[in-house]
Amino acid sequence: MKTRYSSFYFLLFSLVVGLAACRVGRNYERPPVALPEQYNNTAAPSDSSIASIAWNQFFTDATLQQLIGKALTSNYDLLIAVKRVEEAQSFLRQAKAAWLPSINGTASASTNFPSKNSFTGVNLAANNLGEHLEDYNLGAGLSWEIDVWGKIRRQKEAALADYLQTYEGQHAVQTGLVASVANSYFNLLMLDNQLQIAKRNLALSDTVVKMIQLQKTAGEVTELGVQQAISQQQQAELLVPQLEQGIAIQENALRILTGELPGPVSRTSQLSSFDVPAFLPSGVPAELISRRPDVRSQEMALVAANARVGVAQGAMYPSLSITASGGLNAFKASSWFTMPASLFGTVAGSLTQPIFQRRELKTQLEVAKIRRESAVLSFRQLALQAIGEVSDALIRLDKVKSQQEIALRQVNTSQLAVQQAQMLFRSGMANYLEVITAQSRALQAELGQADIDRQRLSAMVDLYRSLGGGWK
Repeated sequence: MKTRYSSFYFLLFSLVVGLAACRVGRNYERPPVALPEQYNNTAAPSDSSIASIAWNQFFTDATLQQLIGKALTSNYDLLIAVKRVEEAQSFLRQAKAAWLPSINGTASASTNFPSKNSFTGVNLAANNLGEHLEDYNLGAGLSWEIDVWGKIRRQKEAALADYLQTYEGQHAVQTGLVASVANSYFNLLMLDNQLQIAKRNLALSDTVVKMIQLQKTAGEVTELGVQQAISQQQQAELLVPQLEQGIAIQENALRILTGELPGPVSRTSQLSSFDVPAFLPSGVPAELISRRPDVRSQEMALVAANARVGVAQGAMYPSLSITASGGLNAFKASSWFTMPASLFGTVAGSLTQPIFQRRELKTQLEVAKIRRESAVLSFRQLALQAIGEVSDALIRLDKVKSQQEIALRQVNTSQLAVQQAQMLFRSGMANYLEVITAQSRALQAELGQADIDRQRLSAMVDLYRSLGGGWK
């Protein structure tokens, strides 16, 4: 008899282990994504990438490093992303413990006054047990669902993917934040430069007005010439408060990015002190999927969606549960803790197969598959968008460099034209309109040059971000 029970338990154990080795759903495989060999034919493929450079090595300006450091510790968007990671980590710890049995403890005491005409009341009277029945219970219950089809393992896989999604999402927020701080800083330096240009041009306009007033006194020009020179002066003067307004607003935006109250930003650097390296390696597109945090985050969402298909499939199969309970039970308080007479225990196993659930389980499986297909499309869309952003940044770097060269020649030409116009005007060989026009064109050329210099720096920052740099 003992041998017979041993064989039964061995067969039962082997069945449970064998079924537990099964797994519903399919293991994740990255879907194929069409990728070019290089970015938009604008650069030769390279093994290295600027994305592997830490942000504090890529941006060497001390003020900019300080601003980025403050943002990484105090920016609210990044702090919220960190909390999302902590939340997902808690769910992951819960999923890891899902395969363990659940245990509950109970303690109860009750008294029952049955009807004297009831079966219980008649028995109490016949056995002289009084008019009421007491019951005292202290015990623990255990419930354990055997992971027969791998449903719990798929739940754990989905929870892990959710955690990694938020983890990569935090990195994606950080890369965007680093780029935003750098672009805001360069924009602030551009406004500083344009303000200096406007003030310098205003001083030049004062000189031109005085010169034309002297010519009017000498009878060589009319009052119209003086008024037009003053109008040009006022135009340059109007730029000063406009640029000061832009600087104050940009400073406020930069301080908010760093988690601080609006206010001025201390700085000593000039826009002209920054230079874009002649060669910025971008790597190959195939590496971008594994390097960009937002693409990796979307892939983790796909992994989670794939695992939840397995969970939905497992819900349609039989579930095997084991329950057990035990403790102390007595109908008198005086004998409640009498050992071993008050001990009791039960063990049971159950196999539950869903039969008719009003199509709920089938709908859950269909929806899980649809969400997985949607996640595949989102992953491919984001990968395509990432390739496009890198290509756009490379094109901007190349074309803005050409614009820089043209803008520099334009500034030199316009400044020379201003000098020559003033000399010719003093000698009577040019009129006041030529002086005013040359001055106006020189102002626009210098302001445009400052903006183009900022655009090239921003293109460098955008390339760094689009390649996935900034989270290290």
